[in-house]
Amino acid sequence: MPPLIEFDHVTYRHPGSEHSSPPALNDISVKIHQGEWVAIVGANGSGKTTFARHCNALLLPSHGQVLIAGQNTALKSNLPKIRAGVGMVFQNPEDQIVATLIEEDTAFGPENLGVLPAEIRARVDAALETVKMSGHKEQLPHLLSAGQKQRVALAGVLAMQPECVIFDESTAMLDPRGRLDVLAEMQSLHNRGITVLFITHFMEEAARAERVLALNAGNLVFDGAPQDLFADLKLLTACGLEQPSTVMLLREIRQLNAQLNHLPVDFEQALAQIPPYRGSHQLLSERLSPMTGEILIDVENLSHTYLPDTPLSHQSLFDVTLQVHSGAAHGFCGATGSGKSTLLQHLNGLYRPQSGKLRIGPYDFRDPRLDIKAVRRFAGLVFQNPEIYFFEQYVGDEIAYGPKNLYGKENLAKRVREAMQLVGLDFDKFKDRLTYTLSGGEKRKVALAATMALQPRLLILDEPTAGLDPASRRNLHGILKDYQESGVELVLSSHSMGDITELTENLTILSKGKALRTGNTADLFNDARLIDEASLGQPSIVKLAGALREKGWPIPQRVVRAEQLFQALRAVNTGGPHE
Repeated sequence: MPPLIEFDHVTYRHPGSEHSSPPALNDISVKIHQGEWVAIVGANGSGKTTFARHCNALLLPSHGQVLIAGQNTALKSNLPKIRAGVGMVFQNPEDQIVATLIEEDTAFGPENLGVLPAEIRARVDAALETVKMSGHKEQLPHLLSAGQKQRVALAGVLAMQPECVIFDESTAMLDPRGRLDVLAEMQSLHNRGITVLFITHFMEEAARAERVLALNAGNLVFDGAPQDLFADLKLLTACGLEQPSTVMLLREIRQLNAQLNHLPVDFEQALAQIPPYRGSHQLLSERLSPMTGEILIDVENLSHTYLPDTPLSHQSLFDVTLQVHSGAAHGFCGATGSGKSTLLQHLNGLYRPQSGKLRIGPYDFRDPRLDIKAVRRFAGLVFQNPEIYFFEQYVGDEIAYGPKNLYGKENLAKRVREAMQLVGLDFDKFKDRLTYTLSGGEKRKVALAATMALQPRLLILDEPTAGLDPASRRNLHGILKDYQESGVELVLSSHSMGDITELTENLTILSKGKALRTGNTADLFNDARLIDEASLGQPSIVKLAGALREKGWPIPQRVVRAEQLFQALRAVNTGGPHE
C-alpha cells in the first residue's frame, strides 16, 4: 500500500514572489502513512500552512510532486477524490463557511459528495454534537464568536468522514476546555484509523502526537518523536520553538530544590508526587494591592443584542458592569462565546451602547456631541482576525493606512518604520511584501503595527497572540510591557491563560455574556470554583504552585508567573524572605 501522503522533492514559490527570495517550501521529501497522528510545528512563516495546503491540492508544487494515496495532485481528474479524502479545517474558519445556517453549512460537504439525505442528517447531528454546537444549529454563522466558528468549520469536515483531517491552528481561538475537546476529537479520529495532521504553536499539543515534523524557513529540519524534538534545545531555539511549558517548569524547579529533583516528567504525576515541605522557612503575609489610579473605562449595566426585534435576535451582553483603572493592564477572559469580543468592540465605539452607560477616558458615550474619531484615536483596537480588515496590497501601505488618514504624510515613513520595529518586522524585508503571502502570525504582527502607528493612549487587543509561534509570543509580551512603561494603557482578551497571567494585573471573567467577577488576576485564577464556573482552566503554573502549597511549601498565594514561583523556591533555599 502506498503512503497516504507523499512529498517528492517539493519546492513551492508564491505567485508574484521574487525568484531571488527563498521559496515557501524548499525541496521537501516526506511520507505520511494511513492512521498516523502528526504534528507540524515551526515559526511564523516557516511554511506550515503551505505544506498543509499541498496535502489536499489547494496548492500545487512549483517543482517536485505530491501524491495522495498514489494519486498525483497535479492531475485535475484526481482532485475530487483527493479533496473528498483529505478534509482541512482552516486557520481562519470564515474561509470555509459558505451557508447561511450552521446546520446547512455542516451539510454542505456531504451533499456535494452525493450522500443520501437521511445519512446527511445523521452525519450533521453527530458532527455538531461532537463539537458542542448542537444548540446553535439554526443560528447564523456570522453572529458566532471566532472560537464557535472554528467548531462549525470542524463539524463541516467531520460530516464528510474523510480518510485524513488536517487541522490548521484549529485550537488557536478556543478556550482551554474547547482546546481539550478538539484534541480529544483528534485522538478519537486517530483511534478510528483516520490520519490526523495538525499545525500548532502550542507545544503541549504537539507533545500528544506520535510524530512531529518541524519546518524552518521552508525546510524540513526534523521528522521524529516529540520527545526527541523537545530534548534538542539547540534545534528548538533555531526554529523559534520551545519545550512545553510544563516540561520547562518541572525542569527548572528540579534544579532549584533538591527535594523536588525526583519528580517525574509527566506533569499530572509530578503534581501527585510533590513531597511534604521539610524546612523552617515560613510564608510571609502578602500585601494586597487594590486597584488604584483614575478610572480609564467605566461600564455600567451594558447590554447588547445582535439583530434585535427579529426572529434571529441574540443577546450577547447582559447588564455588564465593571471598571478599568489606569496604570494596570486589564484582561478579559471567558469561554468561547462569553461576549469578550463584543465588549471590546464597544470600547472604541464600533458598537454603541443599546442600554447602560459607557465612558472611555474623557469620552462619555451618552454625550450627543461625542467625537467618535477622537475616541478611536484614543483607543486603538486590534481585531481577533486582523487580516479580514486589511485595506492595502503591500505591508508598508497597510501599516501606513491609518496614520496617513489621521495625521497626513508628515513623518509617515518614520511612524511605519518604528511601528514595524516594535512588533519585530524588518522594515526593508517586509514593507514591499504582498499581504496575502504572509503567514497568519505575520498578518497579526502587521495588524498590531498598523494600530501602534496610530500611537493610541489605550491599546485594545483581541486574542493578540493567536497564531504566533512561541518566540514571537515571548517577543510580543516584551513589546507590550515596554509599551505600557511608555505610558500606553493596555486592555486585552485572550484564551491563552499565559497571556493573561503574564501581561495583566487585573482581570474580568465573563461567562455567557455576564461579568462574573473583576479583581486581581492572581486572586481570580486561584479561585478554582470561579475558574470552573467560567469553563476555563487554571494555568499550569497556578496548579503547580497550589500543589506545592498543599504540601506545606511556602509559596505565596498570588504566584501566577513562572519567575514568581522560581523566586519563591530560591528564597526557600536561601532562607530569605519573600512576599
